[in-house]
Amino acid sequence: MEPLLPQRHLNHDLVICDVLDAIPKDDMASMEHPVFSLSTKPDMRRLRYEYNGNTLEIIPSGIGLATIHDKDVLIYCASQIIAKMRYGETPSRTVQLRAYDLLVFSNRQTSGEGYIKLKAGLDRLRGTTIKTNIRTSSIKITEGFGLIDRYKIIERSAIDEKMIALEITLSEWFFNAIKAYEVLTLHRDYFRLRKPMERRIYELARKHCGVNEKWTVRLDTLKTKIGVTAPLKKLRFNMRKLVETNHLPDYKIGLLADTVTFTNRKSRIIEGNARLPLLMPETFEKAKRSAPGWDVYHLEKEWRDWIANKEKPKNPDAAFIAFCRKKHQREGMP
Repeated sequence: MEPLLPQRHLNHDLVICDVLDAIPKDDMASMEHPVFSLSTKPDMRRLRYEYNGNTLEIIPSGIGLATIHDKDVLIYCASQIIAKMRYGETPSRTVQLRAYDLLVFSNRQTSGEGYIKLKAGLDRLRGTTIKTNIRTSSIKITEGFGLIDRYKIIERSAIDEKMIALEITLSEWFFNAIKAYEVLTLHRDYFRLRKPMERRIYELARKHCGVNEKWTVRLDTLKTKIGVTAPLKKLRFNMRKLVETNHLPDYKIGLLADTVTFTNRKSRIIEGNARLPLLMPETFEKAKRSAPGWDVYHLEKEWRDWIANKEKPKNPDAAFIAFCRKKHQREGMP
């Protein structure tokens, strides 16, 4: 079996945003916690996590916890809201969408089964309760809430039970993160990862390694972050298999003596050209403030292309921030 699912919709271009990395730099990012179940069967566990004063409790409904595949709905809603905000529209917690577009966006089947699975996922998202003191957009919400507040099927197919148009109202916790542009762009092959654990591992690599060269983590720490309850030897076995195929988007994985290293696949290209140095993580935080609303990682690519034929800057980090500031001043919101 191929490690990646086939790309079902070859002509579809994606702009993907992940809002679960939606915490300011000095707070614990919500991606630190395994909010979504990795089980392919109904998961009835009641979960609780604590770390550095932050707490997260996840309570299932009668049909089980929301899964990491159900999260596709939230990713899609976030991308739509961000796109509208960049065109100057006032964001709303309620998103109207076409079910078919969501299925294509997330590389899902558009057959009847695809719609059935989408409906089940909406029920799990609505039923799963979150209790947390983790902030989004510096706003602390401590009461319990669902991952979505409600959903409504506003149009069905005339010939079958397929949903055509949907209306989804997001939780305030989730919506606050989107409004603050606390988002990360995902690789389009995220939706092609077959195994739930691989999606979770990619999320962690995207958050902790990001655009940096490497991220190193102990296997037992990674186990906690992933949220699996199986013995450590099981995770060690799965990581070795993942190292063999090394099909994770954006990052190459190494495992040595229970230490896992994620290496940015782009770092060699950057290192090979002395004119294009790696930037400090803090630089991207400053760039976000200099160019609010812009995807600073996309701007980094523009900057690297632009500066390639110019004199190497004495302070690349400052040069990049200046580039972002001028881009924003010249063109405003993207």
